[in-house]
Amino acid sequence: MKNFLITVLAFLSVELAGAQPKYWISFTGKPAAVPGRPYVSEAAVRNRQLLGLPVCQPTDVPVPAGYLARLRQVGVQPVHLSKWLNAASAYLDADQLAAVRGLPFVREVTPIAGELIPAGTPEPEFISTVLTQIGAGEFIANGLTGKDVKVGVIDVGFYGLTTNRSLGHLLQEERIKDVKDYITPSRTEHFTENETHSDYHGAEVLQMLTGYDPDRKMQYGLATGAHFYLARTDHGIREARTEEDNWIAAVERLDSLGVRLVNTSLGYALGFSNPKENYKPSEMNGRTSKISRAAQVAVEEKGMLIVVSAGNEGDDARWRVVSTPADAQGVLSVGATKAKSRDKMSYSSIGPDFLPYLKPNVACFAPNGTSFAAPVITGFAACLIEKNPSLTNRQLVRIIEQSAHLYPYGNTYVGYGVPDARKAMALAGDSTLTLNNVKEVRTKGNTYAYAVTQPGTEKGVVFHKKNATVVLRQELLVVDEGKLNIRRESGETRTTLDLGTEVVEVFWE
Repeated sequence: MKNFLITVLAFLSVELAGAQPKYWISFTGKPAAVPGRPYVSEAAVRNRQLLGLPVCQPTDVPVPAGYLARLRQVGVQPVHLSKWLNAASAYLDADQLAAVRGLPFVREVTPIAGELIPAGTPEPEFISTVLTQIGAGEFIANGLTGKDVKVGVIDVGFYGLTTNRSLGHLLQEERIKDVKDYITPSRTEHFTENETHSDYHGAEVLQMLTGYDPDRKMQYGLATGAHFYLARTDHGIREARTEEDNWIAAVERLDSLGVRLVNTSLGYALGFSNPKENYKPSEMNGRTSKISRAAQVAVEEKGMLIVVSAGNEGDDARWRVVSTPADAQGVLSVGATKAKSRDKMSYSSIGPDFLPYLKPNVACFAPNGTSFAAPVITGFAACLIEKNPSLTNRQLVRIIEQSAHLYPYGNTYVGYGVPDARKAMALAGDSTLTLNNVKEVRTKGNTYAYAVTQPGTEKGVVFHKKNATVVLRQELLVVDEGKLNIRRESGETRTTLDLGTEVVEVFWE
């Protein structure tokens, strides 16, 4: 009975805290980093030395203790601290909010609310198809499994991991090195108990990243030899932008544990409790949301490769574009394509046309959500890290992009397209290689008939574009008497033709 009462009181305390609005408290400054002081773990230091990054960084310096002491003096108990953003999160009532805003070292106080959007359930035929699509056999033949690569997974929950046959090796080989629950910190059982119907999502993401079923001899993911660090940052039902706060705390902790590669199949878009606080598509600029700002710090300063699902709002007329943090410039955003034609799945979110950089970066087959495209590419990256541990995160992104089938003609629908393991292996050895069969043609007028050179080509994907990257419309055309006949759209200046074994960029003059 005593334990039951403690549990009930703990639950009530969480609910009462949640009844107050949660805020980000950003501070004006903090002391300079002191060279030689151990701000991060030895594993993080080794990563930075390997990647040629500064060992001592300003964003490593903790939030000043004096700031936290002053907050507590006005009755504020921080929930999470972000040394990267020099900020803290806390539940504040009206009086506390006024008091915090009056403190001289507080730069701004902003509310936390909103929604994280996971996606669907993978199907068995998806697994084998996507691995075939990306040429995963090349990694498997070379014995690459992401061996000993530290991979972080930030997600909803990991319920069902112990009963998923394809994840048995994670437990048998003790490959799960750390689990932290930011929703229910006191929770000790992470895999056999669920709090919401969404708690299975992280386990299914893991299946796409590292799954292998020995009974069926079916490989689901590529990183079967990696070590995993798991973080539950999203409740699954009571969605609020407090998960953005949890995500930032999680990625900072993963960095401190020496994790170089992170998969997150979550994203912010619509869904604020106060509709006036919803994100706007125009805010998907890599700078507005705190989660994107933290992701960019992880990339630029910590050398981490952050792989993010692009989002599933491609069919939503209110939104259509990638969610955040998939909008951050340095992350590797992953969209979804169809299996054979490799054009965009209708639901897959597109890149904003106002960004000065390309989103999504790449894409691969995923019938039920970009949540299950991202971990495929994370496993792809883990194999490349195993092959060449000295590759930086930027080099890895560049290799993955250059290995994709449309490179260098990326677009806002599928990025540079579907990565290829054989090409990536070659590029990891020599990044100057040109591996795609690409050509450029220039034409005038409003129609063009391209003479297909590869025998047996029956169809071609056409991306009509208003400039180098922004797609107006995609379509699948049938080759007619050896030609692909294209009609120019209004405002179209360039067109990409994907004919399977060759890519053609048409310039309209």
